[in-house]
Amino acid sequence: MVSKIFRFFVYSNLFIAFCAILMINQTYDLLLHSQPNKYLLGFVFSATICSYSFHWYLTSESLVASPRIGWLKKNRNFHLVFFMIGLIGCAVFFFYLLPHWYWLLVSAVITFLYSAPKIPHPYFRALRKVAIGKTVFLSLVWMYVTTVLPVIIAGMPFTVPIVLFVIGRFFFIYAICIMFDFRDRADDQAAGIRSMVTWFSEKGVNMLFFSALIVFAVCTVLLGYYGFSAPTIALLLIPAIIAALIYDYSKTNFSDYLYYLILDGLMMFSALLMVVFRI
Repeated sequence: MVSKIFRFFVYSNLFIAFCAILMINQTYDLLLHSQPNKYLLGFVFSATICSYSFHWYLTSESLVASPRIGWLKKNRNFHLVFFMIGLIGCAVFFFYLLPHWYWLLVSAVITFLYSAPKIPHPYFRALRKVAIGKTVFLSLVWMYVTTVLPVIIAGMPFTVPIVLFVIGRFFFIYAICIMFDFRDRADDQAAGIRSMVTWFSEKGVNMLFFSALIVFAVCTVLLGYYGFSAPTIALLLIPAIIAALIYDYSKTNFSDYLYYLILDGLMMFSALLMVVFRI
């Protein structure tokens, strides 16, 4: 029973939605020094459930052995129900954030572009040929929603430390997305979707991965010049160190829990560590 509940928590996208909430909370705590906007939290949670349910509902097969695909086939209606619930939640919280409708719309467009290649229509299938699209769109929307959007809604200026944090988060998420691209390589090739992994050589992708982590590390360390404490910087760097250590392993081991629990969880791990060490 416990394993079924845990599997449902991960496969239903509730886990990834909670990851988004923790990442936004970290942005408010470290950069804005205020309590999170509850309407933004509600909107992002609903939008994450909505967008990921939409994405997985359009996913029916995989060349990579995946218990999640088996669970999806048996519980496809769950994704349809969660998509509708998420859509309703987005509409409700959008009303409270109406003054910021333009910036919310930007996030919706970027999110849609990530899943659009899965839609069986010639216009959307054309996006499969954009090599950088899949990885960049996903990294961009996660960075935008969890850092840029909170800053805009709070009415804060984009100071140097905020810009460093934003850039660092983008490149860390980009590195995580590269690891996912390795897992999806066979599926992407079969579907005609071009990504960095299908376009570059493995050596080139390795360089891209570690370059992204280096940019993240540099941006994070530079935060020390703007009042961030050494323990805070250390906690921010821990997920990147873990990602670097398991990179080679992740290219040959495609466990669902490695990807959808550990790698997805790395995005919010520093935020979780900060909550734990504050207690």
